[in-house]
Amino acid sequence: MNQISRRRVLGTSAGALTLLGLAATAHAATLPAIATVPAPRAGDTLDEVYQGRRIRITPAQGGDHHGGHHSPGLPTVRIDGAELHVMRNADSSWISVVNHYETFPDLPSLARAAVRELQGAVLVPMGGM
Repeated sequence: MNQISRRRVLGTSAGALTLLGLAATAHAATLPAIATVPAPRAGDTLDEVYQGRRIRITPAQGGDHHGGHHSPGLPTVRIDGAELHVMRNADSSWISVVNHYETFPDLPSLARAAVRELQGAVLVPMGGM
């Protein structure tokens, strides 16, 4: 009776996964580069349309933000006029209520990811449910 050893199964699996990884890397190298828009400097306002949705990021105005339950001085991020709740992490990265478990280096990246995640759904403001 011909039995397959665990070593052979693991070796074959590792080889197959390696080939899949190499194929995915080769495919990614053939994709066109994605144009990126530089992050706005402090004090700048970003106003753009991304995937048919209007993103507007305005600098911090001071005072209470989100009714006083967050630190003052956070910029305001809006998608189609509705405010996207954002939070700053200790390492200076950003998260949002839409992408709570994914960090972003800047607010434009965060807002664009939120638009993709919403998949056309309307953003409901915090406390608006």
